[in-house]
Parts: sequence; C-alpha cells; structure tokens
Amino acid sequence: MPEIKTAEQPATQRPWLVLAIMCVGFFMSLLDGSIVNVAVPMLIHSINASYDQVLWVIDGYLLAFSVPLITTGRLGDIFGYRRLYVIGIITFTVASALCGLSDSPTQLLAARALQGLGGALLFPQVISSILTIFPPRLRGRAFGLFGAIVGFAPIVGPVAGGFLLAHVSWRWIFFVNVPIGIITAVLALTFAPPMRSGRRHRLDVIGVALATAGLSGVVFGLIEGERYAWGTIIGPISIASVIVAGLVLLAVFVLWQHRQRNEPLMPLALFGARDFAVGNGVGFVFQLGMIGIMFVLVLYLQMARGYSALETGLMMVPSAVLTAVGSAYAGRLSDRFGGKYILMAGMTLLAAGLLVLVAMTGPTSGAWSLLPGLTIIGIASGATFAPLQQATMHGVDPRLAGAASGVSSTIRQIGGVLGTAVLGALLSARLSSTLRGEAEQRAGQLPESLRAQFIDDSAAAARHYSPPVPPGGLNPATTSLYERVTADTFATGFVNAMHTTLVACALVLVTAALLCFLFSRHQKPATDPAQRRQAETAPQD
Repeated sequence: MPEIKTAEQPATQRPWLVLAIMCVGFFMSLLDGSIVNVAVPMLIHSINASYDQVLWVIDGYLLAFSVPLITTGRLGDIFGYRRLYVIGIITFTVASALCGLSDSPTQLLAARALQGLGGALLFPQVISSILTIFPPRLRGRAFGLFGAIVGFAPIVGPVAGGFLLAHVSWRWIFFVNVPIGIITAVLALTFAPPMRSGRRHRLDVIGVALATAGLSGVVFGLIEGERYAWGTIIGPISIASVIVAGLVLLAVFVLWQHRQRNEPLMPLALFGARDFAVGNGVGFVFQLGMIGIMFVLVLYLQMARGYSALETGLMMVPSAVLTAVGSAYAGRLSDRFGGKYILMAGMTLLAAGLLVLVAMTGPTSGAWSLLPGLTIIGIASGATFAPLQQATMHGVDPRLAGAASGVSSTIRQIGGVLGTAVLGALLSARLSSTLRGEAEQRAGQLPESLRAQFIDDSAAAARHYSPPVPPGGLNPATTSLYERVTADTFATGFVNAMHTTLVACALVLVTAALLCFLFSRHQKPATDPAQRRQAETAPQD
C-alpha cells in the first residue's frame, strides 16, 4: 500500500471530496451522542428499562467513545487512516442495527457501547487526514468544516430524534444510520487514498492497557459521580477511589511513555511543541466551560418553561446554523491571520453571549428573550472550534498525526466530561438552595397541612431537575393550586441557579481566552512547498 508522508506530496487531487466523505461518519458519531436523550421516556416504556438503565445507555456510549481515543489515534498511524476510518464506520453501522433490534436494556447497552467504540475508531482519523491531505495554507478552511460539524451535530440530534419519535418508532433513531454508514464506507474505499504515516509503527500494548484502565476510572467516576452522590458505589469502592485509581494509572502511563523511546503510544515529544501543549490546555478549559451551556439551556426550556424536546431542539437550530457558517469563515480567517486571535475573540464573545442570556432570561421569559444571547453564542462558537484545532495542530509532524489527534481529542473529551460533572453539581447544589428559599416564601399560598411537605419536596426536586408532583388524595382545586405554585417556585429557583451556572461558564471561557496568549506568534502559511517547509521548520517564539 502506498504511504502518504506529508501534504507536500498530495495524497489526493480531491481533498475536499475526501474530507466531506469522512465528515459524514464523524457527523453520525457526534449526532448519536445526543439523539438518544429525547427518547428516554419511550425507552423506559418500550423495553421495560429503569431510569438508571436508560442513563447508562447514554453514558455507556460516552464512556466507550472517550476512553479509546488515544489508542485509536495511534492505530491510525500504524494501519492507515482510511483503513481505521472504514473499520470504524462499519463497526458503527453494525452497532446501530443491533441497537435498533434490541429487545432488552442489556442488549441495547451492549450495542451502544459497540457504537461508541466505532465512533472512537473513526473520529481521530478525520483530524489525521486533514493534516495529511491538506497543505498548511488550507488547513484552516478544512478545520472550519470540522468545526461546523462539532457545533451543529449535537443540536441536530434532539431535533432529528424528536422528529423520528413523532412519526416512527424509537428504533429508527438507530436504523437511519445503517444505509448512510454503508454508502459512506463504499465512498471512502472508492475515493479516499490509503493514507498512513511515512514509517512503520508498532503498538505499545502495555501503554494501551494503562491508558485504557486509567481513563476508564476517571471518566466513569466523573460520569457516575452525581448518581452516587460522590460517595460509595459498593462496599469499600467509592467514586473518589475510582477516580484516584484512574489518575494513578494515568501517572504510571506517563512514566511508561517516558521510558518508551522508540514507539510510545503517546509520544511525549508532542508536548515539546509549544502550540500543541498550549492548545490542549486551552481545549481542556474551553470544553469544561462550553459543555454546560446547552445542557443548562435545554433543562431551562424543558423543565422550567415546559417546551417539548422537539420544540427545544428547533429553538437551538438558528444558533447551530450560525455556528456552522461561522466555522467556515473562521477557518478562512485563521488561514490568513492565524487561529490564535480568532480563537481569543470567539471565546470572549462566547462569554459575552452568556452574560446576555443571564440579563434577558427570567421565570416567565419567552423564546424570544433567548434570541439575542443565542445569536451571539452561535456566531462566537463558529469562531472557536476551527481555530482551536488549527492552532493546536500547528507544527505537528504529520507522521504523528494519529497520535496527536487521539491525544487532543481525549483531553477535550475529559474536559467536557469534567465540565458536565462540575457544572451539573453546581447547578444541582444551587438549585436545591434556591428552591428551598422560594418554597419557603410561597408556602403560604397553600393550605397549612401541605406547606411542610411542599418545602421538602421542592428542595428534593433539584435532584431530578423537575417540579414535584402533587400528593395524592387532593381535590381538583387544591391539586391545580399545588401544581401552579410548584411550577412558579421551580421556574424562579431554576432561573436563579441557571444564572449562577452560566456566569461560572463565562468565567471559565474568559480564562481559556487568556490562555491563548501562550500560543506562539502566527506565521502566515506560505504558498509554495519550499516556503511552507521553511515556515514549518522555523523556530517559534
């Protein structure tokens, strides 16, 4: 099989076609991370699943997707990016069919885990392929398409899921992937070149075991922490001990990589490149602050304002469209001016959009009150994903593209998982406090016999992010009064908690923007191969 060493020796005369084909699989893997969320009630009813089992159907995908990324990125260097992509898309497609055919929670969970593994196999190959088939002067535009999908797919998921659930069975949220996956695999084999790095690699098996075990402990602990109240899981095993064990294994993994001079799974030399090291730090902090935005807004719209999942998704579409369009233009601007300053502007604007949301949302606000903030967030998001990817990968040796993409993807995934855990805990704690305070103020509207229960139930509602249900045995008039008072209490308490959480997100994003000053000064990509080689080998300041 021919080997593609760098973008100076073009892998294909149709790089945009190849990228479009690979982005289809990338889009599907991101879409399925969110599309199942809207099907939770139907899954509970259809396959006799408990709420915890359905949550694991969602979290199991995230766990199987996040943990192997370092390994699958390196496998691309060893066996070729097209080959790993095709294996990933086939695995994802078969798993999607198995998801649709599942008749029990156990079958669905196993199929979802396999689906997550398929996504992990194909995901890093997209970034590696960009570094391989595009010259430096076009990589910003290519990462612009990448960024558009990163911003758009999670929003399309609930919309597509809501549409399919409204017209056909829940099984079709999985079956729809099957024909798309088959066509994508055929197109990849037909048009994508057999891309791989310029020398043979071997797989660091001990490194794979250490990285997988360590990441599994950390990611599992962060995902499941709130469910177990950050305490005991079973016997002497607690969430804290699982996370600490994961961190210890990751420390051993880093030491092992330091000893592997020839073929480490994660070449530590990658972090010797200033922009790669800074970019991963910025990406981690960015994901920590960014991941909670839509999570909080979706809860606000559905739980506090009573919108359906489909209505909520449709309200997010304009922002997602702006993100997609903005990513394309941000990629072009990054090619011209460098990703550093575009990224800083995008993150700062993103923080400003959050503060606009805080200023304009209230317990009785309608959809239009969200529009100014979501517009700013949509534009700003478009100016973050592509420049961040371009700035991080600037100067990375194409022979290490797979390892680099796997490492950067893993670090951002962990940042996102940590952000979800921390911001979820912050929202829950703040909500418990605000709901109790609001309930104590409004309890006087209810009969005296219901007031104590109302206060306790309102505070407990923070665990489920939904208003408490009226106690049984009440007459219709009292039931209606109880529902109205609890709805008003929950909406007011949630808005106060949401504002605190969004301000925290804004502060994290400002921190990420300030970290961008650590990137090296951008050198405009040269237009011919000799100049490009000179630019890429010049020392960075």
